[in-house]
Amino acid sequence: MAAAKTATPTVQNKMITVEEVMDILQVSKSAAYHVMQRINKELQAKGYITHSGRVPRAYLMERCGLQ
Repeated sequence: MAAAKTATPTVQNKMITVEEVMDILQVSKSAAYHVMQRINKELQAKGYITHSGRVPRAYLMERCGLQ
C-alpha cells in the first residue's frame, strides 16, 4: 500500500523563483530580480542563509503587504 501524502509544504513550495515573483508582483524580470536581491540582503542582515535566485514566499508576501 502506498504511503499517504502529507499536506506539509516542502522547501520547494516555500522558496520561489523569479518567475513566481514576476507573477505575484506583476513586474518585469529585472524588477523581480531587484526585489529578490533586496529581500535576500534583508534576510542576510538578520542572520539567515539565503540562496541567489530564490526567496521565501511568506517573507515576500509580508514585505510587499500581500498577506
